[in-house]
Amino acid sequence: MVNNSNGATNWRWVLCSLLFIATTVNYLDRQVLSLTWEEFIKPEFHWTDAHYGSITGFFSIFYAIACLFAGKFVDWMGTKKGYLIAIGIWSGGACIHALCGWATMHIEGFESFAAMKAVENGSAAAVAIASVSVWLFIFCRGVLALGEAGNFPAAIKVTAEYFPKKDRAFATSLFNAGASVGALAAPFCIPPLAVAYGWEWAFVIIGALGFIWMFFWQFMYDKPAKNKFVNEEELKYINQDDAAEVAEVKQDTEKQIPFIKCFTYKQTWSFITGKFFTDGVWWFFLFWAPSYFQNQFDAPSSSGLGQSLIFTLYAIVTIISIGGGYLPKLFVEKKGMEPYAGRMLAMLLFAFFPIAALFAQPLGQTFNSPWWPAILIGLAGAGHQAWSANLFSTIGDMFPKSMIATITGIGAMAGGLGSLIIQKGAGNLFTYAEEQGSAFTFLGFEGKPAGYFIVFCCCGVAYLIAWAIMKTLVPRYKAVKI
Repeated sequence: MVNNSNGATNWRWVLCSLLFIATTVNYLDRQVLSLTWEEFIKPEFHWTDAHYGSITGFFSIFYAIACLFAGKFVDWMGTKKGYLIAIGIWSGGACIHALCGWATMHIEGFESFAAMKAVENGSAAAVAIASVSVWLFIFCRGVLALGEAGNFPAAIKVTAEYFPKKDRAFATSLFNAGASVGALAAPFCIPPLAVAYGWEWAFVIIGALGFIWMFFWQFMYDKPAKNKFVNEEELKYINQDDAAEVAEVKQDTEKQIPFIKCFTYKQTWSFITGKFFTDGVWWFFLFWAPSYFQNQFDAPSSSGLGQSLIFTLYAIVTIISIGGGYLPKLFVEKKGMEPYAGRMLAMLLFAFFPIAALFAQPLGQTFNSPWWPAILIGLAGAGHQAWSANLFSTIGDMFPKSMIATITGIGAMAGGLGSLIIQKGAGNLFTYAEEQGSAFTFLGFEGKPAGYFIVFCCCGVAYLIAWAIMKTLVPRYKAVKI
C-alpha cells in the first residue's frame, strides 16, 4: 500500500500511472502506420498521399462512431471491464495489420512481396494492389479504432472517480502525456523494428504491449470505496468536493439519463466544439509529421535525422504539456478562481500556442532546415495537449459522474469527425498539389509545400475559434443537474 506522511494512501497516483501507460500504448499503436507507410509500406502497395489520407480519414470516422457509444459502454459495463475489453480489442486490431501484405499478395495472385513491389506504378496491377491493400488496412484501422475509442472515456471516468476537482486537470495532463510520450518513443522503436524484422512485426510487437497492460489492470483497479489499496484518509480526500459524491461512491449507485438528452445541454455542445475544432490538428501532426520531414527535408523515419526530429518535436510537447494541467490548479489555489473559470483562462493561453505552426513552413523553407518546423510544430502540439487536458477536465467540473464517460465519448466522436475532414482533405490536397507542381501556389509556396502551408494555417487558428465558441455557449460555470 502506498502511503504519505499523514497516513493517507496515494493509490490514485498508481492508477494514474496505469492510465499513462495505457495512453502511451494507445499512441504507439497509432504511430506504427505513420512511421512505416512512407518508407516501407507505400512502395510495396503503390500508395499515394490520397490513399494514406483515406486510411487515416476512415480511421477517424470509425473512431468517431465508436466514441459515440464507447462512453455509454464504459458507463454500462463499468470502468474495470469496459477498459479491459477496449484495450483487448485495440491490441488485437493493431496486430492484425501485419496480415494485410500477405492477404493482398494472395488476393491479387502474386508469389511474393517483391513481385508486388516490382509492378510498375500507375499500371492496372498497381492500382489493383493499392485498392485491395487500402481496404484491408481500413478494416484493420476500424478494429483498432473500435477499441481505442474506449481509452479516454474510461481514463477520464477513473480520474473523476479518484481525484477531487482541483486535481483532475493535473492528473489528466499526466496520463494524457502518454500520448506525447508514446509519440516520443515511437521513432526509436518502430522504424528499427521495421528495418530489422519487417513492418509487419512492428505492428505485432507494439500491439502485444496492450495485452501485458491488461494483466496489471485486472488486479490493481476497483472503485475507491471497494479498493483494498485505498484507506479512509485517501477516500476522504478523493471525495472532498461534496457529500453527494461521497454517498454516490459508497453506495455505488449511479443515476442514468437517456442518451439523447445529453445533447440538450449547452455544456455538451461546448465540449463538442472544443473537440471538433482541435482533435484533428493533433492527429494531423501525429499522422503526417514523419511523412512531412521525409518529403520536405529528405529525413525518413528510419534515419538518425528523422528520428531526432520526431523526438525533438514530442519532447517539447511532453515537457510543456505537463505544466498545462498545473496552471488551472495554480489559478484556483493561488488566485482564488473558481475551477471552471481558471480552466477556461488556461485554455485561452494555450490556444495561442498552435499559432506557432503558421511559421513552420516559412522558416523551414527560408533556412532550408527541418529543425524550425520540428520546434514550432512541437510548440503547437504542446499547446494542444495542455488544452486537451483542461478540456477533458471541464466534463468533471460540470457533469455528474454517471454522465462523464458518455459525454467524453460524444466529444471524442466530434473530434473524430473533425479529424476525418482534415485527414481526408490533407491527403487529397497533397496529392493534387504535387500533381499540379508550380501551377498550385499559396502565399509564395508552390506545389506540395503550398499544400502543407494551407493545412498548417488552418491548424494554427483552430483553437482560438473553438475557445470563442465555447465561451459563448458556457460563459461561466453552471453544473448540469439530473
